[in-house]
Amino acid sequence: MDTKFDRIHKSFTAQGLMTTLGAQLSLVQNGEVHITLPFSTNLSQQHGYVHAGSITSVVDSACGYAALTVAPVGCEVVTAEFKINFMRPAIGDQFLAIGKVSNAGKLLSVCTGEVRAYKGQSEDYKVIAVMQATIVNIAA
Repeated sequence: MDTKFDRIHKSFTAQGLMTTLGAQLSLVQNGEVHITLPFSTNLSQQHGYVHAGSITSVVDSACGYAALTVAPVGCEVVTAEFKINFMRPAIGDQFLAIGKVSNAGKLLSVCTGEVRAYKGQSEDYKVIAVMQATIVNIAA
């Protein structure tokens, strides 16, 4: 029998966008998923920061997979809605998107997301974006 991690890892590796971005699944636990994104000039916008679309994609996926960890058996998930706030430019060597379930119901889960930017080998980070997302359970 597959574990939650196996199920989510298999789904994550099937996403062409995550592969294109160079994103990696780094933590899966009940109600929480982390996705790392290394800096790449291929993901930058005109000022050299990582593009908002890349940041949004990884934190949306982190929220969705967090919701999947608590979804009823036989369900998949899709995003119905999200709101994202960018608090500073996406400047860093590596980014960490954290998705957490705030509330899970039979049909909907409400999740929060946070994206942290890290420079060099330092464990210090700056929060560059926050998200609130509504994730819908659908029949698999």
